[in-house]
Amino acid sequence: MTVRQDPAVAGLVLAAGAGVRFGGGKVRALLDGRPLAAHVLAAARSASLDRLVLVLGRDALAVRAALLADDPAALDGVLVAVNPAPERGLASSLRLGVAAATAAPPPAGLVVLLGDQPRVRPGVVAALASAAAGAPVDALAVVPAYAGDGAPNPVLVLPAGWPLAAALEGDRGLGPVLAADPRRVVRMPVPGDNPDVDTPADLAALERSPR
Repeated sequence: MTVRQDPAVAGLVLAAGAGVRFGGGKVRALLDGRPLAAHVLAAARSASLDRLVLVLGRDALAVRAALLADDPAALDGVLVAVNPAPERGLASSLRLGVAAATAAPPPAGLVVLLGDQPRVRPGVVAALASAAAGAPVDALAVVPAYAGDGAPNPVLVLPAGWPLAAALEGDRGLGPVLAADPRRVVRMPVPGDNPDVDTPADLAALERSPR
């Protein structure tokens, strides 16, 4: 079986949504005194990714200000891409981010993280990045299979999956890419879970739960 040799892996954090169910400003909301998006960026940085792209939406200035107030170096080395029409759905942000993160020289893979999953574990991000080197060349993606829930995030999208991601439309994430050919999706068992924050109640639950 042919496997990949190039270890360079890029990262993409999607944080352009309006957070309607949250009441707005979701990725700027604080958990443990830090914006939600700051937690996700920190997890991405921990994996020493080759390049890191952050996609923001109409509140880009406010999100940047919140991140820099939390850590003046938060955006050092980060390419910030602004989606001018995030209301077109998550796919529009995903397409924008994939194009930016996979530009020449193309990486061996792209780890896609969601800005509203502040408990994403750095170890999971690092394991996904490492998985790119040994993945079959025709694999579409590597996803974590959490013991505690069925949410497959973050996702390592491999080059064979990039054209599928670039063709996505509407308010869908990577689900259609993973469903295109399940035999070409590598599942990586990991403990625990990776909850997202959709509502203030979700955030309150995370605040009460142990790390």
